[in-house]
Amino acid sequence: MAWNEWEQVKAEAAQRQSAQMQLNRADGEPGASGGAADLVVNQDDLGAVGHEVYMLRDRLSRDGDHARPATFDAAIALTNGNFTSGSELLKVHDRWNSQLRTLLDACARISDHLDYSKSVHAEDDADIGGNLLSVSKISEYFK
Repeated sequence: MAWNEWEQVKAEAAQRQSAQMQLNRADGEPGASGGAADLVVNQDDLGAVGHEVYMLRDRLSRDGDHARPATFDAAIALTNGNFTSGSELLKVHDRWNSQLRTLLDACARISDHLDYSKSVHAEDDADIGGNLLSVSKISEYFK
């Protein structure tokens, strides 16, 4: 390729540059054109949901266990009195405790997952922003 052909290719590339897709930056970044970020993780929303799950878990652990001692005592008393309903009430007691523990565990997992998601998405946003910034630096050389 001759030098004049190279200059012509560069000039054509510069003309096409204006018609090519431009990447927006998130608001607040230097050189931002006002474009909004595509992936948005609203930390406040995740925090509010996480707080509600935590409050639900706290209430469940307190209120869900309220009748356990009385139910257990009644089941033992009925069983000792030779009532067949005593053993059945003890099964209900055990099933309730099992289901309550499962629900408490689920609340804890949801809360932990929201915290994890918040952290990971923030890291991803920073990483993507850094990668896009390096691409925009390369684009400056083609102007």
